[in-house]
Amino acid sequence: MAEFWSNSGLFFALLGAALATLMAGIGSAIGVGRAGVAAAGVLAEEPSLFGKVLIFQLLPATQGIYGLLVGFLILSNVGLIGEPKDISVLEGMLYFASALPIAFAGLWSAIYQSKCAVAGISTVAKKPDQMGKAIILPAMVETYAILALLISILAIFGIAGMSA
Repeated sequence: MAEFWSNSGLFFALLGAALATLMAGIGSAIGVGRAGVAAAGVLAEEPSLFGKVLIFQLLPATQGIYGLLVGFLILSNVGLIGEPKDISVLEGMLYFASALPIAFAGLWSAIYQSKCAVAGISTVAKKPDQMGKAIILPAMVETYAILALLISILAIFGIAGMSA
């Protein structure tokens, strides 16, 4: 049993990195897929709108990138990338907790951002000159993913500073 706990800090940290990457990635995949379906419908009627609808489709992809960044930072800080380190159970659990904001906010904000992106694609299909206004709506949802990313990064760097 003692051997399990001696390695469990690394386990919890790896679990956090995986959760951040997985959940934000799932949200982005759902979001990009939904927006892609709407974009394809528009392109069937008006292929010249490709550049405009592509921007809307790409918006929900950022949450997956944020989750990947948090996962990479955790892996780097615990030594799975680079210099190996001993990670206590407490540190591992703290890294796990630091991944939660972007994991959950990334999942849900990408899904809801895709709903706004689909509406924006519909707007651009009918009135291409309204692209600037239509893109602000899904971009507002991005704010909450960015806030979650910020909290996750600050927590990761705070944990790394504790053990230094």
